[in-house]
Amino acid sequence: MQVAVLAHDSFPARAKTAVGLLRYGDHEVRAVLDRAGAGTRVTDHVPDVQDAPIVASMADVPEVDALVIGIAPIGGEFDESWRPDVRAALERGCQVLSGLHYFLADDEELASLATEHDGGLVDVRRPPEDLSVADGTAAEVDATVVTTVGTDCSTGKMTTAYELRDAARERGLDAAVVPTGQTGVVIEGWGIVIDRVVADYAAGAVERLVETPVGMDLVVVEGQGALAHPAYSGVTTSILHGSAPDALVMCHETGREAVHGYESFELPSPADYADLYERMAAPVSGASVAAGALNTRGLDDDAAADAVAAYGDAIGAPATDPVRDGVPDDVLDAVL
Repeated sequence: MQVAVLAHDSFPARAKTAVGLLRYGDHEVRAVLDRAGAGTRVTDHVPDVQDAPIVASMADVPEVDALVIGIAPIGGEFDESWRPDVRAALERGCQVLSGLHYFLADDEELASLATEHDGGLVDVRRPPEDLSVADGTAAEVDATVVTTVGTDCSTGKMTTAYELRDAARERGLDAAVVPTGQTGVVIEGWGIVIDRVVADYAAGAVERLVETPVGMDLVVVEGQGALAHPAYSGVTTSILHGSAPDALVMCHETGREAVHGYESFELPSPADYADLYERMAAPVSGASVAAGALNTRGLDDDAAADAVAAYGDAIGAPATDPVRDGVPDDVLDAVL
């Protein structure tokens, strides 16, 4: 599918969905919409991803099949400044894929335009209607199940999941990512965005996802939120218990000492956080933090290497920066 990605005034730092799609998606991204960066290219800002021009509006976008909302703001609200581009995409007969909590299909103007021009509105955060509570059966999956967890939001849980999958495949193993957030669902074309699911059914939804890939050696569950996050700990707990993992990979960003957006809340130390995850997992699966993933952006290579080594020592497990260094054998061996 040929797509444009909307990331106005947010690319790349606050456009998690856009960057994830560029790095791991099979879609051909023909343009990124970002008023602030118009006239540059993707790889001027993010190395080692699919390249595309950055343009100011849909008027500058070549023929595409879909427009993807590439921003996942806190609260998942729709920014009215995006409406002209969404409207223009629908008038061209495009699909619009959105991971917002604001459902575009429930917007009367946009729904009318989609019908009039044979476009489409896909709200990937809308959950299935046939969910139920967990049965506690995820632990029976034959594959090794690894769940990525974090010390905060946006610490690399999705990125680490895909890098683990790719490393396992390079070793000749059958591996799959279980997408639990809007970016992963857009990349994979399946999954359930767990933070939109009724609380009683959230662990059951994760259980369903873990049991979906068949014949895998490794299933990597994409984590969400963080266990000590003042707003998002609920979704983290549901994924942790619903996935019944065999191992955990804990993701952290170097230098982050407080919860992003909630700076009055200090983060526990990496060692204390790893212990917290293991104690919370213990009644369901007994999984331990088998490895660590550290986001070292902003550091030079030597400082990054020192930070990764220190992080591994702190959590008592092998660690890596999966974007900078990939997944080395000791990390993959540890989670397997």
